[in-house]
Amino acid sequence: MSTRKNINRLATIGGICTAVALVATGCGAGGPSTTGGAGTSTVNVLVEAGGHAELTGVAEQCKKDAGVDVNFVELPYDGMFNRLSSEFSSGNVSFDVAALDSVWLPSFKDAVQPIDDLFTDEAKKDIFPALVKEANVDGHFIGMPAWTNAEIILYRKDLFEDAKNKAEFKSKYGYDLAAPTTWKQYQDISAFFTKDGMFGTDVKGGVETEWLAHVLQAGSPMVLDGDKVVIDNAAHKEALDFYTSLVKDAPSGAAQVDWAAAQNLFNQGKTAMTRFWAHAYRQIPKDSPVAGKVGAAPMIAGSAGVGAVPGPWYLTVPKATKNADAAKKFVKCAYDYNDKGIESSLGLASRISAFEKYQDKPGYESFKPLIETLSGKATATRPATQKWQQIVDTVLVPMLQKAVAGGDSGTLLADAKKQIEALLK
Repeated sequence: MSTRKNINRLATIGGICTAVALVATGCGAGGPSTTGGAGTSTVNVLVEAGGHAELTGVAEQCKKDAGVDVNFVELPYDGMFNRLSSEFSSGNVSFDVAALDSVWLPSFKDAVQPIDDLFTDEAKKDIFPALVKEANVDGHFIGMPAWTNAEIILYRKDLFEDAKNKAEFKSKYGYDLAAPTTWKQYQDISAFFTKDGMFGTDVKGGVETEWLAHVLQAGSPMVLDGDKVVIDNAAHKEALDFYTSLVKDAPSGAAQVDWAAAQNLFNQGKTAMTRFWAHAYRQIPKDSPVAGKVGAAPMIAGSAGVGAVPGPWYLTVPKATKNADAAKKFVKCAYDYNDKGIESSLGLASRISAFEKYQDKPGYESFKPLIETLSGKATATRPATQKWQQIVDTVLVPMLQKAVAGGDSGTLLADAKKQIEALLK
């Protein structure tokens, strides 16, 4: 399942339009691109439902600066891939810019135009390295990242700063209680806070991303190394064994815990720490028992360094559009005014400088840890295969659910390798 899809469910963003219920303003019907009068032009921008929120400020600025009007076409995530596939295949598109989930780039790489001229040396320095690498497909840049995210550590500052907890922890473990900087510390802290109806952390058996971050930290590409399936290597086993070791300090039913369940547990004060998408820091409800009591820290490094799995979306220009010039102007505006996305519901961007602009402002304390995490040397995007989502849904998540329920990691990984190899034939 897409990272963005999960995030949208968590954020509960409004403004959803379906393929059969589009309105003229905000969510256009997506007809052929039209040229406006007096030197203006209109571009239709296809986004996932709610996705225009991060781009609304960009659109307003683009009209002022470049004379480009923007008409957002919104579709639910589940229907968007099919719409893209259908129109790209027909060669007759009703949109001029498409926001693509990162996992879709391999599927649509031949249907979108290179935008190499937008990836200047200066631009590449201001985009996180993993995203620059992912945007380059077969030697050409085909998508400009519009927003991204990653898991960081969220923890209960009130519990960590409590004098009694600090004294008891130091007495038991021999070092000060503080935001963990090693996984051994994370384990110790998780065990310490698992008492009196509270748990030290969560374990998310219902999603694969968190375990895969541990794989990156252990020094291996996730699941695939080029065309070779490597899910049964030592790094994958090390990561899986560590991940399942935390089950004893997590709420029961780990096999069914997904992003929404984990966020609920933390916001309700049931867990002392969670590894979670950075945007959630600013979305803790005001009436939550943990509101105002949460700290943020970077993702922890493994032997290969800090590593996480980003969740970017990219703006692309279809080869079939008849409005390519205006479309590229909009994509450039989206880069130039990328910080506008931080003022949206999710509060996300993709440029390093955009996050840095806000990182010292009250309420944005998660941004420094996010920057450090996204810049981590082991941080990497998902494998570039059209079968990735199928691999996730039919192999990785079911395997992880069995692992957190007590299954043998070596056996499960070996079986997963066979299943993935069969899918890729």
